[in-house]
Amino acid sequence: MNKIKVICFDADDTLWVNEPYYREIEHLFCRLMTSHTDEKSCNEILLQTEINNIRLYGYGAKSFVLSMIETAVKLSSHTIDSKTIEQILQLGRDLINKPLQLLDGVQDILAHFKGKYRLILATKGDLLDQERKLKNSALEKYFHHIEIMSEKDVSNYKKLIAHLDVQPDEFAMIGNSIKSDILPVLNIGAYAIHVPCETTWAHEQAENSEIENPRFRETDQIIKIKEIIPSFK
Repeated sequence: MNKIKVICFDADDTLWVNEPYYREIEHLFCRLMTSHTDEKSCNEILLQTEINNIRLYGYGAKSFVLSMIETAVKLSSHTIDSKTIEQILQLGRDLINKPLQLLDGVQDILAHFKGKYRLILATKGDLLDQERKLKNSALEKYFHHIEIMSEKDVSNYKKLIAHLDVQPDEFAMIGNSIKSDILPVLNIGAYAIHVPCETTWAHEQAENSEIENPRFRETDQIIKIKEIIPSFK
């Protein structure tokens, strides 16, 4: 038997729908900007603005809204009108108020593992937004600990594992992002299971998803991890 004691779940696009909502709002935003540029260029400039702003605003809906406004100012050469700014702010409100939709199998897998392992939620993004989504999900009862990170990197995963008082080989991470949920965890000697999401933010896409590591698995359905976890050695 393996020594895994803690199973840690990512939230957005692992437990519930998130990225498709952002892409929908992004599309509507770029339609607002059609008098200044084409949609492809708008998408590219917005993405670069988001990436540049991560160190200032972090991740999440509010950071996204600020990046849309900044992009609008750039694209319009500082001539954007107040009506358009209000429309962008409304897009942000629409994003935040999107209904929470659990992904298939999530409730079943959490119920299956509860009591057998310590279940942890580790996510990044805006604190209020993530807390709201967790509350609306009705999943909080399954988790021993909730961690909202500024960044999912080796340093913060090490801090999380130390806080939980376990060793890396007693920790398994489940998530949709190779960059944030998988590679940093493997790099500290823990286990990782990739559950791909149909839509992934460009900033989260890893250049090389070919991973050869005995502590790594991939599955197309989250419910299948109940067979994967016991298979780790």
